[in-house]
Amino acid sequence: MLGLRDEILLVYAGRPIPLPEDSDQFYPFFAHADYYYLTGLNCPGGVLAYDPKDDCWLSFVPPVSESERIWEGRPAWPGLPAAELDTWFAVREGRTLVCLGRPPASIAFDPALARIVQARLHHARRTKDANELRLLRQAVSATAAGFAKAHEMLRPGLTEREIQIELESEFFHHGAEMTGYETIVGTGPHSAILHFPPGPRETRPGDLVLIDAGASCSRYTADVTRTYVVGKPTPFQRELHQVVREAQHRAIARCLPGVEWKDIHLAAAIDLVAGLVEMDLMRGTPESLVEQEAHELFYPHGLGHMVGLGVRDASGLAPGRIKDPRPSLRSLRMDLPLEPGYVVTVEPGLYFIRPLLETPERRARYRDCVNWDLVDLHLDSGGIRIEDNLLITEAGPEVLTEGIPQSL
Repeated sequence: MLGLRDEILLVYAGRPIPLPEDSDQFYPFFAHADYYYLTGLNCPGGVLAYDPKDDCWLSFVPPVSESERIWEGRPAWPGLPAAELDTWFAVREGRTLVCLGRPPASIAFDPALARIVQARLHHARRTKDANELRLLRQAVSATAAGFAKAHEMLRPGLTEREIQIELESEFFHHGAEMTGYETIVGTGPHSAILHFPPGPRETRPGDLVLIDAGASCSRYTADVTRTYVVGKPTPFQRELHQVVREAQHRAIARCLPGVEWKDIHLAAAIDLVAGLVEMDLMRGTPESLVEQEAHELFYPHGLGHMVGLGVRDASGLAPGRIKDPRPSLRSLRMDLPLEPGYVVTVEPGLYFIRPLLETPERRARYRDCVNWDLVDLHLDSGGIRIEDNLLITEAGPEVLTEGIPQSL
């Protein structure tokens, strides 16, 4: 799938980045995803080499220093000594070089060709194999335990930070090695902020609590969102949650091989807007409102993305495509037809985001599309998002995260 014939491929893991202060400490090291995918090693300074004429992959690794053995207990990396890479490369001098990952600045290669090969590699990575699915299921299992704990403990007076601590603790108790990304916990009006970092705000009766988090096993991560209520939901909260939940279920049912992702996204936008029209928050026909991009007032993000070796793993464009210029699709993480073996998130949401809803320009543009008097009554309501992870199969979508309840 890489299309290499005479070109030499080198994939670099990268090197640790020291902390800015005067110390011997480094930021946590994560080998470049392409290197890690091909080797399974989190090896600083590692290089993977491939010659299509030999059809052989060789892993070159640096020696482990005495200091690393003393201070970190680091064992030797499996592979050939890094010093032998120069000899391997010397006998192939003069051939075109393709570099992926994080090559040293001193390496001369064709960046345009590298982008082409990397796009091909990402396309190859989109279909998950049995071992990847095993790791994803492990991550989902740990994630489910964390969400169960968070839902169970909800009560007035808890801080967002306390919820995060208990949630992540359950991840680790159930086999996670780390979180797949920075956990999002937003309570009350904070639940409308798409990537809200948990803080000291205490929950209050009637608050919405939006949690977006995922456990990671061998860097394969789940990515789940649930929205809860502290205490008894109001009729408005129930109705808004039901609109999101039904739109998500319809979007999941559309996730079949060969279906275009952006078509599923736009259909979900129409479903969400139809619900808002029924609630008298928007006015007009759903199709027309989406065509005018009025849905972005309440639903400003894409329907989802691929997930696997990290969040948004190998998302992007199908081979040969360019970015769709429509403004309503600018936040879409991928534009491709679904295929068996893909793992994607489906995460519609509706939010009352003050910076979107209070600007005079938007109010003027959409003055006839929105019941602004009713919207103003709910500006501090927050937001609701529901996110699940799907495996695309010939028989239909398998919801890997269906064991995590969606109820408020």
